[in-house]
Amino acid sequence: MLFWAATFFIIALVAGVLGFSGIAGAAAEIAKIIFLIFVVLLIISLVAGALRGRRPPL
Repeated sequence: MLFWAATFFIIALVAGVLGFSGIAGAAAEIAKIIFLIFVVLLIISLVAGALRGRRPPL
């Protein structure tokens, strides 16, 4: 998921440099949304792992 956020961010940068402001804005918004979803899922995963109390195998 983080890969897709980075991909849309790069698309937004390239579109912004080339002057496509509409596409750049849309790609930047999509990248922000995907990144926020990633962060929320990461926090949920960390909390769930902490509540289980298990350590990952080495």
